[in-house]
Formats: sequence, structure tokens, C-alpha cells
Amino acid sequence: MMNGMTSRGIISPKALKILSAVPYFSGLDSDTLTAVARTAIRRKFAPGQVVLIEGQPAAGLFVVESGWLKANKISTEGREQVLQTLGSGDSFNAVSVFTGAPNPATVEALEKAVVWLVPRQEMLDLLDKNPTLARVIIQELAGQVTHLIELVEDLSLRSVESRLARLLLEHARDATLLRHRWATQAEMAARLGTVPDVLNRALRKLAAEGHIQVARHQIQIIDRQGLEEIAQVQ
Repeated sequence: MMNGMTSRGIISPKALKILSAVPYFSGLDSDTLTAVARTAIRRKFAPGQVVLIEGQPAAGLFVVESGWLKANKISTEGREQVLQTLGSGDSFNAVSVFTGAPNPATVEALEKAVVWLVPRQEMLDLLDKNPTLARVIIQELAGQVTHLIELVEDLSLRSVESRLARLLLEHARDATLLRHRWATQAEMAARLGTVPDVLNRALRKLAAEGHIQVARHQIQIIDRQGLEEIAQVQ
């Protein structure tokens, strides 16, 4: 399931740079950060490869070096709900690390990806030795809870069209949402909690109303104000 593991105990300048940018580690002194980096394990994943599986014991905190991944849950009927997409600099699985609960979701690579794993015991030892880290952990976990509350609100109170408008507004850069090779309509539908046919109809409607222009590799926002109004509809 996992490959590309580095030897533990070897200090990697890349690990130091990546870990120092993560909120959990950004306030650490250089000696402590070096000690954490010494335990970190670098792993490479191919597209579609599973990084961790829902329900299994937490191995530790993961930090993305490069590539894109998704955290998802699959229903008994095979329906997928994407909880979050993860890119460079993002960390994941903190809830399980600090609570001892099993992995809350499955994480899968959407493209070639490299992640660093800081073992769970190292994170717990770090918390014991740095009580001020608890505040950072609380803030980060609170942010994750807020994200999940907003996700539940979207799925239960907003239409697919409204959820789509919100997604486009949140992820567009300079009025353009670039579509990664893996960003198929099936993937986008899973993020919005729907199916490709319903998503396709919502895209066509927004385009027909002049709010967006859909191309093969990007979606251009034409009428931002109109899209914002649709995003607010419940």
C-alpha cells in the first residue's frame, strides 16, 4: 500500500522546510523541530493509491509535500462523499492522532503525491513537552470541525446548484477554476454530494444563464455577483 519510505533518523533539509510551515510545528525551536524531522518518514504514492484506510489505527500525522489527495467516505451502496481535497502544505489525520480514535476517513492520492508521516507517539510526546502546543492543536481541530459543520449545512440545506456556485467561488483564482487532470465530473460530484448527471445539469444551467463558461480544462466565472447570489440560496 505504501512505498518510497525513507530511513528514519536521517535529517532531511526538505523535511525541516516542509514541517516548519505546518502550524503544529511552526512555533518549535530549531532543536525540537530537528528532533521531529528525524522521526519523519517520506512516502510516495501513485495515482489511486490509498494512503490510509478509514477505521484502521492512526499511524501518525501526515503532511503533504506535493501532489493532490482526497479524504473520502464510501457508503454501503458505494456512494462516495469527498470530505476534503489536500494539497502541498496541508496536514491530515490530526483528530485520530490526538484522540486515539481510528482513522475517520480514507485518504487516496489523486495524482502522484509525496507525504511525510510523523509517528503518533512523536506527536504525543511533543504535546507533553510543549504544553503551549495545545492551543495550536485546539485551533486547528476547531477549524476542521467548522469545515465539517459547513459541509453538513451545504449537503442538508443547499441545492446542488448552490453548492456548485459556492465551490467555484471558493476555489477560483482570478475568476478561473483550473481543472486538474483528475478533476472529472465524477470527482466534482463526489465533492458536492451528488452524481455526475445532476452536476452536469447544474453546470449547463449556470452556463446558459451566463454565470460561467465551461471549457475542457477550466471554468471561467463570467458573472461573479450572480454566482454569489446563487451560492447564498438555501
